[in-house]
Amino acid sequence: MRSIWSGSIGFGLVNIPVKIFSAIHDSTLDLDMLDKRDHSTINYARINSNTGKVVPWANIVKGYKYNDEYVVLTDEDFEKASPEKTKLIEIDEFVKAEEIDSIYYDTPYYLEAAKGGERSYALLLHALKQSGKIAIGTYVMRNKENICALRPYDNMLLLLKMRFAEEIKDYSDLNIPGQGNIKPAELKMALSLINQLTPKKFNFGKYKDTYDAELMKLIKLKAKGSKIPQPRFKIVHNKTKDLMSQLKASLEEKKRKAS
Repeated sequence: MRSIWSGSIGFGLVNIPVKIFSAIHDSTLDLDMLDKRDHSTINYARINSNTGKVVPWANIVKGYKYNDEYVVLTDEDFEKASPEKTKLIEIDEFVKAEEIDSIYYDTPYYLEAAKGGERSYALLLHALKQSGKIAIGTYVMRNKENICALRPYDNMLLLLKMRFAEEIKDYSDLNIPGQGNIKPAELKMALSLINQLTPKKFNFGKYKDTYDAELMKLIKLKAKGSKIPQPRFKIVHNKTKDLMSQLKASLEEKKRKAS
């Protein structure tokens, strides 16, 4: 793997040199956009709005419109704005993992100890494991400030990019039903269904992206000129609107599949 960021973790007065690596990759099929008339690929051009001509990447710069004039910014300008933030993951505090709602988590990254940071990296890793806490900090990547959580993952440190609180949309205008109409017997039956569907040990690895595999089968069939079978989507219609009857039927269905 190739690192996408290098810098340090600020742990009090301890400086831990690290490198960041992407922990995920896109598993979806890479589909090209084509002209349906002759299947030519579609190219995206960077067009100058005044001349109508294509602009090469080497001539493209970033700018901010200020008082109706553009102020052009260079990579050096971004570093000058806050040089310490562009190379430092500053730990601000430590919290229990359950204090952070999952809605705030975004993208995971692997952290590797850079040369000279092995001992301090191991120290932070094992201190987090023993304390049962995660570190909350900030860093800058691609000219954008981010908030993150550092936590143990197997025998390494994982950086979880997070969303700022102001990025979470307000949901007060949504129609969210209350608990007033729930009957105790219905709740008891729902809990029974939850317990029935709870494995002794959860195995996340059993969940696979089957849609892309099925799509690839269809692509191969079309490439051979084979006829594509018409799929049928079976919708199960409830025989009754009674919630208790539906829950009871769900429990019995699970028992039938298990036997």
